Amino acid sequence: MDNYGFLSLLPPVIAIIFALRTKQVYISLLFGIWFAWIIMNDWNFLDGTLATIENLVNVFSEGWKTKTIMFSALVGSLLIFIQYSRGVEGFVNRLNVLIVRLEKKKTGYSRVVIQLLAAVTGILLFVETSISSLTVGTLFRPVFDKLKIPREKLAYIADSSSAPTSILIPFNAWGAYIMGLLLVQGIDNPIGMLFSSIKYNFYPIIALLILFGIIISKKDFGAMAKAEKRTKETGKLMNDNAKPMLSDAVTSYPPKKGVKAKAYNMVIPLVTMVLMMPFWLAYTGWSEVESFTSFFNHFSQAIGKGSGSSSVLYAVISAIFVAMILYRTQGIMKMNEMVDITLKGISELMPLALLMVLAFAIGDACNALGTGEFIANSSKEWLSPEFLPAIIFIISGFIAFATGTSWGTFAIMLAISIPMANIHGVDVTLVVAATLGGGVFGDHCSPISDTSIISSMASASDHIDHVKTQLPYALVGGVISTILYLIMGFAMA
Repeated sequence: MDNYGFLSLLPPVIAIIFALRTKQVYISLLFGIWFAWIIMNDWNFLDGTLATIENLVNVFSEGWKTKTIMFSALVGSLLIFIQYSRGVEGFVNRLNVLIVRLEKKKTGYSRVVIQLLAAVTGILLFVETSISSLTVGTLFRPVFDKLKIPREKLAYIADSSSAPTSILIPFNAWGAYIMGLLLVQGIDNPIGMLFSSIKYNFYPIIALLILFGIIISKKDFGAMAKAEKRTKETGKLMNDNAKPMLSDAVTSYPPKKGVKAKAYNMVIPLVTMVLMMPFWLAYTGWSEVESFTSFFNHFSQAIGKGSGSSSVLYAVISAIFVAMILYRTQGIMKMNEMVDITLKGISELMPLALLMVLAFAIGDACNALGTGEFIANSSKEWLSPEFLPAIIFIISGFIAFATGTSWGTFAIMLAISIPMANIHGVDVTLVVAATLGGGVFGDHCSPISDTSIISSMASASDHIDHVKTQLPYALVGGVISTILYLIMGFAMA
């Protein structure tokens, strides 16, 4: 890998600034990718442009990336299925009954309860951040709209209840991925290390505490307070110049006429997707476990060795298959309708799939430039044992912010932070937690983060408005986490 030094910072930084100023996320990402390959081709614009095209094509050369993109597209089919069957309508009707009952007892309390339900739903769907964000956004948007809760608040709840939970309850692709990285770094018991690090993983814990604190206290601040004030005074769910990221064809697909709205037509497919995730993780990793001691032990080890990208894809396909059987047995749909809806759902989430391609491509470009390595190596000289956890948290946060990916940050930083912890005699568990927490923190702040993009799309919110309203809450959590890592660093020195 060539060392491009300070130049390696320019593509992600330019992409972020461009996205914030223009609100054109697609163009911003593409420009950042193009600029990176221009640098790597010695400022030859023709070669750099051709290299950019090849880079976008090469995204599909890695199976796990292709599977993730396919998952993103197929989720659209599942979302339209549960709406066309009137499953979403049935679930929303149940929520509306709850709202009416609450409003009779205490005016205004229903807004708090519905927001809490949305947050708890996001937590319960810890199996996958995309599933969590998409489900929360799709299910609760009609109810939030009825209660005049701004779209930015829904996107914040969807975003802040997904990634923090997925890393704190690592029975998912996140856990499998991180355990694999720990194994590469010579950690003999990656499962034990991952679970031991949870108590030191301050940012996800604080992010959830802030989320519930804001909902219960009704004390918003920053841009979110302005959004709440706008909605209460004008009834506008978004700013006048807002551009929702998700087509109404996905979030408000017309239900089939003459079919009774039943909540289980939504619940069963979604529960299938959630339960099948750990099943497929265990299945894909079952043969990788060397010795069989007990079923539970073998199952837990298999989850750690399973393929996260395969499991996510298999889970959504399983859910679609179950939905087809469920709706066919009820006479809701015929085969030709199912095929049409599947294709319609895929086509409507092509923007999300495209954004995933661009997110992967800019991550590859940053890796080729050595962006993360440059940041980490530049900081080695002034790191001391007491400050190491806090500095690792900040650096991880910056890399995730600049690249828009927590997973990419984990891959870069765990390879650096674990050896540094061993060299400086710092508790490896604390440093691992700081690395993971920093990745989630930077991911929450970044406008080019895939999880933030998915939250905006599922909530039909303007993406930049979502980033601006969530940022103050994320920064508060980041500052508190940094202070806690400083305290822990000095306490353990």
